[in-house]
Order: sequence, then structure tokens, then C-alpha cells
Amino acid sequence: MSTVFLEAPRRLVDVTIDGTTVRVPEGATLLEACRQQGVDTPTLCYLENLTPVNVCRVCVVEVEKSRTLVPACSRKAEPGMVVHTDSERVRTSRRMVLEFLASSVDVSLASPDVRRWMERYEADPSRYGPAAPPHAAGERDVARPGEHHATAGDTADTVAQPVKVDNDSYVRDYSRCILCYKCVEACGEDAQNTFAIAVAGRGFDARISTEFDVGLPDSACVYCGNCIGVCPTGALMFKSEYDMRRGGTWDESRQTVTTTICPYCGVGCNLELHVQDNRIVKVTSPLDHDVGNGHLCVKGRFGFEFVQRRAGES
Repeated sequence: MSTVFLEAPRRLVDVTIDGTTVRVPEGATLLEACRQQGVDTPTLCYLENLTPVNVCRVCVVEVEKSRTLVPACSRKAEPGMVVHTDSERVRTSRRMVLEFLASSVDVSLASPDVRRWMERYEADPSRYGPAAPPHAAGERDVARPGEHHATAGDTADTVAQPVKVDNDSYVRDYSRCILCYKCVEACGEDAQNTFAIAVAGRGFDARISTEFDVGLPDSACVYCGNCIGVCPTGALMFKSEYDMRRGGTWDESRQTVTTTICPYCGVGCNLELHVQDNRIVKVTSPLDHDVGNGHLCVKGRFGFEFVQRRAGES
């Protein structure tokens, strides 16, 4: 009986991380090597089910003989690499990135890890001054490249602007957007292949936009909600969650999460039903499920209202 290999075996490579030798498969990233070693490496734009785009730069590490700091999420491990994850150079870079983000963007709904990292690296966004006044509705949408005007210097420039509520499924609060590109990747070739959104503008005026800046209902969006599933800061949010937060009733401590299978078709996507007060308030999908890898269609993510109906209700 012959042995059949499903894929070519990968050789192992040795890298040194903070003085300890780690053996990882060829092709593994430095982030994977760090996690294998138990090193807590901050990430914002990285997600296991998306292609790394290297834009947030909080995962940078120092590699000996490298001129610049390198992003751990995409840099492949090479034999003999000597990596430092907590050098003064790395700490300074991570602190500045976190300060820049938190001084211009509302990160209050980001994961607790973000606040923990800010404490660890002693990030102080307030040293850039108080936030500038919010932008008027639509002001940033019409911003043209090369026309950014610097502030007087007594305030920290921000991306604050009114929340976009133009459909019944989800809202867009771009005052929380850190331009991690996750939503663009999920809408594109990494998941949905709809390409309804992309980055428009340059520099500080860069923002996530639909084609020709049309409203979301008039765009190519199919409302799969995969952009919501990957957003790390709450810039994209279920309309149900947004309404409950505004009403002061959103309470994750009172919520339970139940994993089930989507009833709409035979694909077998897993659903995570977030339930509060005996009502489904939002639906997510586990990243490690080998069918959907965290992604869903419009029916799986938003088609749960029929569960809430009781006999006699219209």
C-alpha cells in the first residue's frame, strides 16, 4: 500500500525570538512564530481569514541586520533570523502608532486588547491636544486629494463625523474607522468578491467609500455584512446594536452566544446567535469554521427576524 501525500511536507526553520529559538514551518510568518512562543504581539489590521495588508503597523518587530522595522503579520520567517519584539525601537514605534490612532479616531468600542496595549506602551493621545470639532455631514466624502489643510496646532485633527444610517441592516460610523482595510478585503477577493467599497482619497483625507460616493443602497453592496464581521473598532455595526447602544439597553454581560447551523441552505455555515432578553440582537460566525471561515451571506447574518415573531404578531 503506497502513501499518498495531500500536500508536500514543509521543512522547518529556526528563528530566534527574544533570545529563544523557535522552530516553525517554512512559510510561517513572524507573527505565527511569536504566537507559538507565547509572545503577545498587537495587531489591528490582521485577521486569520484575510490577506495581510500591512497598514496598521502596530505588529512591527525588529529583525537584526534589517534597516527598518518589519510587520510581523506578513514577514516570512527565514532560517537564522534574530527577532526582537520588545526593544526600545519597537516600543517607541508601537506607542506612536497607538497615539496617532487614538488621537484622531474614537477607539472606545475597540477590543479590550487595544486599551491594554495602550497601557503597556504608555500611549498618551492627549499630548496632541483636544480633539478638533467634528466634520459636517458629507464633508469628508467630498474631500479631494492634496487639499488637506493643517490645523492651527492647538487641537488634534480628527475624523469625527455624523453616523451614516441609510439602511435597516447596519450603520457606518467612520469617526471610529482606523483604515485597517479589513472591510475592503472582506468585500473583495478574500470573501465576497462584490468590490462595493474601496479606499478613496489620500493622506489624512483617505476614507472608505462606495463607487462614485453613492449611498450604500445604490451601491453594489449585497448586505452580506462580512465587513461588519471583520471591523475591529465598531465603525461598522448592526443597526440593532446601534439602536440599543443609543437607547442605553446594550449589555454584553447579559448576552449569551449560541452556535448553530444556518437554516437557509445546505452549505452548513455556522452561526453565533447573540441573545439578550430572549431576543437575537446580532449574528456572527466563528473564524475557525472550515465552511464559512467567519463569513456569511445576507440571509445568514441578517435573516433572523423571523425567529423573533410570536404567534399572532403581524
